[in-house]
Amino acid sequence: MPEPIDIEVTESRPGVRLDRYLADRCPETSRGRFQQLIAAGAVTVNGRVPKATDPPRVGDRIEVRWPEPVACAVLPEDIPLSLLHEDDDLLVVDKPAELVVHPAAGHASGTLVHALLHHCQGRLSGIGGVERPGIVHRLDLGTSGCLVVAKNDAAHTHLSAQFAARTVEKTYLALAIGRVQPAHGDIRAPIDRHPIQRKKMAVAPPGDGREAWTEYHCLEALGGASRVECRLHTGRTHQIRVHLAHLGFPLLGDEVYGERANARFALEHRWKAPRQMLHAHRLAFLHPRTGQRVAFEAPLPQDVVEVLGRLRRGGADQGNRPTPAKAPGASTRPAEDTARPASSAPRSRRRP
Repeated sequence: MPEPIDIEVTESRPGVRLDRYLADRCPETSRGRFQQLIAAGAVTVNGRVPKATDPPRVGDRIEVRWPEPVACAVLPEDIPLSLLHEDDDLLVVDKPAELVVHPAAGHASGTLVHALLHHCQGRLSGIGGVERPGIVHRLDLGTSGCLVVAKNDAAHTHLSAQFAARTVEKTYLALAIGRVQPAHGDIRAPIDRHPIQRKKMAVAPPGDGREAWTEYHCLEALGGASRVECRLHTGRTHQIRVHLAHLGFPLLGDEVYGERANARFALEHRWKAPRQMLHAHRLAFLHPRTGQRVAFEAPLPQDVVEVLGRLRRGGADQGNRPTPAKAPGASTRPAEDTARPASSAPRSRRRP
């Protein structure tokens, strides 16, 4: 269990609510987790239970007392896992795009957490709460690749601190619509909730939102798209998707942040990608027990390999994969694709 937190507020931060203040002061713990702790009465300000929206004032004494762990309400499920690494402290999982990380609305079962509980027989960090045991960071539904999981609280705290300090190397491979120009650069644009569509994120005006920094390199120009390497220096929700769309090159297959561009691509090329073409390719960090830097790479999944091969052939062929798109007046029956897709790197062994 983490150590209790005692904070004396020494400077005023007008407009900053308590949950945000705590997340800024203790970056190894998420704002959402502090909201849960406040709602559970585990946080007090001057001895009284506050609201998450209360602004801390100079002289306030904030105390956080972690509740005792409770039995996990999520039941184990025998779902196969593709593991890149496992030891006594952590696992590195090659997450399939279709797998949700933790239970949420509409996903009460069949998540990565359910699979981890079965594989680890319940031996996971409890810092993330009963619905997110072991979960240090997340990947969106529709994004594949490397994800590290903590088996104990010490590993969780150590890894979370590295994510907060921005020392974890997070490298993604993306397929973006259009020829990305300039070919390399840094996108430094704050991200916040979309002002109208609250389930989406958006680039915020200067001075608003949270700092977000994506470094990118265009590796290859393709048939109507680009292969792009992105390195995250921050970890905002949907960051790469929002930043590349802001640059004018949304992800191929991302119909949330690139609906119009993907519709035009589908009409021009007569097919569409089966999902957002984003893959967490490489993850590097200091091992929480040994202190040595370790790095892991997840090979490209087959759907990305097939889309990449199709783009390299010119993008406008009529194969069975990816998903054919219906054009006005055109048949929806795809022609036979006789070209073989590019081969993928060997997959990591799968464990039940």
